[in-house]
Amino acid sequence: MEVANVFIVLAAAFVPALVWLFFFLREDLHPEPKRLIIKTFLFGAAVTVPTFAIQSVADYFLKGEFVILVATLAFLEEFFKFLAAWFAVRRNPAFDEPVDAMIYTIAAALGFATVENIFVTGSAYPLSASLGVFFAAGGALSILIYRFVGATLLHALASSLVGYAWARGRIRKNPRRFVALGLAIAGAMHAVFNFLIYRFEYENILVPALFLALAGFFVLVDFERLKR
Repeated sequence: MEVANVFIVLAAAFVPALVWLFFFLREDLHPEPKRLIIKTFLFGAAVTVPTFAIQSVADYFLKGEFVILVATLAFLEEFFKFLAAWFAVRRNPAFDEPVDAMIYTIAAALGFATVENIFVTGSAYPLSASLGVFFAAGGALSILIYRFVGATLLHALASSLVGYAWARGRIRKNPRRFVALGLAIAGAMHAVFNFLIYRFEYENILVPALFLALAGFFVLVDFERLKR
């Protein structure tokens, strides 16, 4: 792939995640260290390796069980994204406010989403690029928009719910119970989104986008609760 093509693929992969990252960072009244945000983002990207490996095994054994497979893949992703955030910040003194849990889980989620975006864009881009520069640019833009309002936002919102539960658990001195509940809710939300995408066969993103908009409202409410 030519250098220009690589740049387009990476831009289409990174832009959705970075835009949402900067958006959610504004919810933190006391900004976190940039190095720790970057570290958490990279940890989120790194856990795609074990996640995709386990998902491949699950896909092999659950091919005939579509509902179970979709739910399993969703819960696996939520679990590993949380692990990435937990390993990145659990002992860092900067992790000192309840709202920080949501910020760091979102950072990990967007690192994870970026790797997904690279795979999706990288696999779809060559076909449009073979049709010429105009189709290549249009194809990259359509993928960028689709991932921006779809899967990338989903990852951020679902992980933020886990972050909210993590924060509540730290406040109540029972993080394991609350995180387990958060993972269950986030996994269910992730699975519902995947079912909606499948139901509308990638042709109508309006319904999945409305679903995410509703989830986003509750996430912003959660941010306000923790900031108070």
